[in-house]
Amino acid sequence: MKAKSPEDSKTIQTDFVLPADTNSLNNLFGGELLARMDKVASIAAIKHSGSVVVTASINNVSFGEPVPNGSILTIEAKVSRAFTTSMEVFIDVWKQNKTHPEKFKVNEAIYTFVAVNRRGKPVKVPKLIPQTDIEINRYDAALRRRQLSLVLAGKMIPSEASELKAIFD
Repeated sequence: MKAKSPEDSKTIQTDFVLPADTNSLNNLFGGELLARMDKVASIAAIKHSGSVVVTASINNVSFGEPVPNGSILTIEAKVSRAFTTSMEVFIDVWKQNKTHPEKFKVNEAIYTFVAVNRRGKPVKVPKLIPQTDIEINRYDAALRRRQLSLVLAGKMIPSEASELKAIFD
């Protein structure tokens, strides 16, 4: 299985925020944004793994500011780390006014996907080789996030979390 770079999985979706997508304040529903991010991130995970994927967790979501009706919303996702059968996908979200070209980052999120076969059983995924400084930083941080999630879920004892020694010792 040939290793891939984060750029190989890069997926971008650009769309309008329409009235049916908004709450009573005329801003994009948080749940609508989560669904859009899930779709874009799952495509990035499929590109990396070459397999069907399922969402395993939404590890982090930071809602920076509201996205008003009529905004242009751009969602970019890349695999930030691949483990044995799972992949962490980092998502960046920008908005822009339809009459102004400048983009503003409004959100970021981290989702985890597991590659599965047709029977729903996990399958191995290619290794990931980060290229840029930001990709390397996200790659390194992904192991810490994974270990912390496993410790909090009771699936790893803190003393085995090599990346978290400074926190638990």
